Amino acid sequence: MALGNGTFQRTISALVQDKPGVLARISGLFRRRGFNIASLAVGRSERPGMSRMTFVVEGPDEVVRHVAAQLDRLIDVVEVHDITEQNIVWRELALIKVSAPAATRSEVLELANVYRSNVIDIGIESLTLEISGGRQKIDTLIELLKKFGLLEVIRTGRVATLRGTLIEGEDDGLFQADASAPTYILPVPTGETGSV
Repeated sequence: MALGNGTFQRTISALVQDKPGVLARISGLFRRRGFNIASLAVGRSERPGMSRMTFVVEGPDEVVRHVAAQLDRLIDVVEVHDITEQNIVWRELALIKVSAPAATRSEVLELANVYRSNVIDIGIESLTLEISGGRQKIDTLIELLKKFGLLEVIRTGRVATLRGTLIEGEDDGLFQADASAPTYILPVPTGETGSV
């Protein structure tokens, strides 16, 4: 995705060995190559002894386009995929602690409801909200809550996976979403058309 000023953004998913120093080696590679890590999320995967990382990296197109191949050369990296141009589902998560005395609490709760966020902690003078979704949704809620007094904001990076296929025998993430159409465009045999 183009960000302007010759800067592009790529989303990378990597399965790595769960060992000390792996993240330091990966971030060292990024530093040497001049990538900026816009977000990073890491946690245990479905495979014992393995962690899954999702990176969003920024830099010149000719540089960031090759980040997956460069990561694949590291010993502790089991598999890596650049999923930028595939059909993915992704989310970010934020915990937002906001000032909410009795006088403004109902207003804060109303905003939480509109943005489908969950109240996960209640104090005498504060509420802590949990929200997941796209960056714009989270940014907007944070902006609206500023007038009440933000006490703390903790955000994850992007986590992403390929969308499941809707056609038997096809690989996940291969069908493309047409931004102008209300439906997903699926790969179909030559000479036919179709959508879901």
